[in-house]
Amino acid sequence: MGRRRRGPSWDGVLVVDKPHGPTSHDVVQSVRRAAGQSRVGHTGTLDPGATGVLVLCLGRAAKLVQYLQAGTKTYAARMVLGVETDSQDAQGEVVAERDASGVDEHRLCEVLTALQGEIEQLPPMVSAVRVDGRRLHEAARAGEEVERETRRVVVHDLVLEDFVPGERAEASFLVTCSAGTYVRTLAHDAGRALGVGGSLLSLRRVANGPFTETEAHDLDAIADAGERGELQTLTLSPIEAVRRALPVEVVEDPDLARRLAQGGGLPARGRPGNFAVVHEGLLLGIYRDAGDRARPDLVWTRPEELAAVEGGQVPPAQEEARSARTRGQGS
Repeated sequence: MGRRRRGPSWDGVLVVDKPHGPTSHDVVQSVRRAAGQSRVGHTGTLDPGATGVLVLCLGRAAKLVQYLQAGTKTYAARMVLGVETDSQDAQGEVVAERDASGVDEHRLCEVLTALQGEIEQLPPMVSAVRVDGRRLHEAARAGEEVERETRRVVVHDLVLEDFVPGERAEASFLVTCSAGTYVRTLAHDAGRALGVGGSLLSLRRVANGPFTETEAHDLDAIADAGERGELQTLTLSPIEAVRRALPVEVVEDPDLARRLAQGGGLPARGRPGNFAVVHEGLLLGIYRDAGDRARPDLVWTRPEELAAVEGGQVPPAQEEARSARTRGQGS
């Protein structure tokens, strides 16, 4: 198959339903081909064996990755007790086996409860974490064991949904956690706490912050939309995505809006963390309080784009998005 010819670049956020098998980078490459543009970033890697919500940011929206990936993640997972692997999941080599028939549902619930809250996790060797500039999975493939530090993560909820006892007991659970949490490490640590070992059998991300599996598009639908030149009909606009992920401050004063489009600040809003500033349906930027002023982390709307709106014109990026949606509705 030949490469798609590049069309006009556009900005948007696409929620993908990643299938089992390809890496997150493979999915990004598929979307690059479908969109006909190279600037595509994602808000959190999924392992090849995992499925579910992968949020991609296209065009200038790639600058929003750090703000959209900061929220919690929710996973539906299944683990086996009595089996440990070197990768802590079903893709790895078995390194230990024990009889798990002595584990009951009550004891498992106690262990899962103990794993909730703010905890320390040791990143698995088969992971993308960098130590001294080298990814751990690269060292693991070379047969090396690298000394690594624990990381603090937060497990907000960890609920047992199903338990099947036996020599190789299995359990399904739903977990909501902070970014950077390894669910397979939760399975591994639960198995260790039970004295029988454990590993992850399957993993599906059902929500990434405010983006859920119900709105995710599979790769076939994305490829088809790309062939028709209608991929934008499947995407959220940058302001739609940001409104979901961050608190929003609306600026009414056009003079203040012009200063902000030039990189200016505004009086502190008393908000913790980042917040979005919006004017006349435009995302002006992402801000953070610093003392008595709020300073821009990211200036989004350019002065010429703001001037176009004030002059009654539609900025080119918005006009292209509107045209794409019109094409999609007419197909």
